[in-house]
Amino acid sequence: MKTYEIAVIPGDGIGKEVVPASLDVLRTAAEAHGGIRFAFTEFPWSCDYFMEHGKMMPDDGMDILRNYEAIFLGAVGDPARVPDHISLWGLLIKIRREFEQSINVRPAMLFEGMESPLKNPKDFDLIVVRENSEGEYSEIGGRIHKGEDQIAVQNAVFSRKATERAMRYAFELARKRRGHVTSATKSNGIVHTMPFWDEVFRDVSQDYPEVATSAYHIDALSAFFVTKPHIFDVIVASNLFGDILTDLGGAIMGSIGIAPAANINPSGKYPSMFEPVHGSAPDIYGKGIANPIGQIWTAKMMLDHLGESELAAKLLEATQDVTARGIKTPDIGGSSKTAQVTAEICSRLKSL
Repeated sequence: MKTYEIAVIPGDGIGKEVVPASLDVLRTAAEAHGGIRFAFTEFPWSCDYFMEHGKMMPDDGMDILRNYEAIFLGAVGDPARVPDHISLWGLLIKIRREFEQSINVRPAMLFEGMESPLKNPKDFDLIVVRENSEGEYSEIGGRIHKGEDQIAVQNAVFSRKATERAMRYAFELARKRRGHVTSATKSNGIVHTMPFWDEVFRDVSQDYPEVATSAYHIDALSAFFVTKPHIFDVIVASNLFGDILTDLGGAIMGSIGIAPAANINPSGKYPSMFEPVHGSAPDIYGKGIANPIGQIWTAKMMLDHLGESELAAKLLEATQDVTARGIKTPDIGGSSKTAQVTAEICSRLKSL
């Protein structure tokens, strides 16, 4: 029997509620369908940990994590106690950068039982592949002068290596789906990095003649996410553009609370990390009403990454069966508690 060693970091707020729920679902899936099991090791690294130790994780935290096959993260953030730039850069972004998780993958689809705010969503099913290591989120820049003469400079960095890596990942993904990749660009307004992005996209596309392509400026593309999301298959985008598009993807699904994400190390040199798109939601923590679906769908993406695609499909099917029957948390129009939604998904998994 195959055993997967998974590092678990529940983090802050509702992460401490939805992560245990998702672990129950994963254990149930493994037991119900056989052949695998999970060995979960939990780490208390969080804003609570920071308040006690002055850091988001121990000094040897990265050395500890590198021994696991995947990292399953809940949510990071408690801005009332720890500024976001400290909590995020001390844990989430630290892991992303040091483990070279250069690809961020976030799907969006018309989820069964969910009411999209779109009038006619037409069963959209898309995936955004976001370059996750540089672009507009580089750390290069600074400030000079004071008062009205103060200047802030932030440099966007686009390397051919990272840009091409994200694009090839998108094309390979499209090969397994509907065979279409859309590039998010803005070369009519950003005169250096985006024409470079377009050139690399054209070059990479030559190696995938069977995959159709299109390119849209990010402003128009954002509008099309609202007016006709069903036309998209795989979208490849820079760090900033991908970040914006994937929050919009959550919105057109009906709630960011169900949106999953994966931070992928393409080479396999370091573990990849799986986390939902939503934050720690401290305002509802402890009430037992947190939506576990974003974390559970994230677990499905982790199963896919581990090569357990059949089990991953059953997990997503079970989750959609439950929401289709109206068993939902209050944020998406239901009246069920976190534990009730989790129990129903586990029950459905056993019957599939």
